[in-house]
Amino acid sequence: MNTDIKEVVKEKYGKAALRVTSGSRGSCCGSSAEPSCDPITGNLYDAGEAALLPQEAVAASLGCGNPTALASLAPGETVLDLGSGGGIDVLLSARRVGPAGKAYGLDMTDEMLSLARENQRKAGVSNVEFLKGEIENIPLPDNSVDVIISNCVINLSADKDRVLAEAFRVLKPGGRLAVSDVVVRGPVPAEIRRSVELWIGCIAGALEESDYRAKLARAGFTAIDLEPTRVYHTADARGFLDANGIDLDAIAPAVDGKFMSAFIRAAKPSTV
Repeated sequence: MNTDIKEVVKEKYGKAALRVTSGSRGSCCGSSAEPSCDPITGNLYDAGEAALLPQEAVAASLGCGNPTALASLAPGETVLDLGSGGGIDVLLSARRVGPAGKAYGLDMTDEMLSLARENQRKAGVSNVEFLKGEIENIPLPDNSVDVIISNCVINLSADKDRVLAEAFRVLKPGGRLAVSDVVVRGPVPAEIRRSVELWIGCIAGALEESDYRAKLARAGFTAIDLEPTRVYHTADARGFLDANGIDLDAIAPAVDGKFMSAFIRAAKPSTV
């Protein structure tokens, strides 16, 4: 990850973790705690899932999807969550793979790792291990993981090719990638894109759909599929954009419906 981008991300998510531990519940994927962030991070987990976890794990969720619900995890599998944050997807995965399975969480932010480990303790889940590291350099051996998940994190990396190459390396032959991420469908003028990024902080660095598919293929993945799960509309952010001096009606034709959360599936061939 580019040093400048990495430090910005570490600071942002470190502060998010501290907000949760201090009792504030206003975290979101963007740069502030505005209600306008809710279309991205809100209502991703059903009440049954949330009830299984400490409130702090749910409050610390900064993702754009629910990869554990879509990854079809099986008992006994080993799962790795890239950018695991407060641990919500790791803890849910651990329950799905059962005592015979294992769920790893990888995060570079000390505050998030501390929060995640405390959430693990409160949840009473033993088949979990949180690792400190960067998603561009995964601290696990080759061919050691059945499934890789991630929730609105890969788009934050300045070196997505390295992230996907590392994911491919640690997956077992026949293993699969099942991540939620923000993607762009179609061209968006750079100046307008920067305006929208003020609203949805986590779309910074989001790939165009065809670029994402191409990078996965170059890394060696097959069976690539991209399924939109939530489309973002500029009308959802009218209050936020108006407050920041951005003319919603002027930018809407160029961006409305082009930014979306998607569930991205891919597989490592059984014979490599």
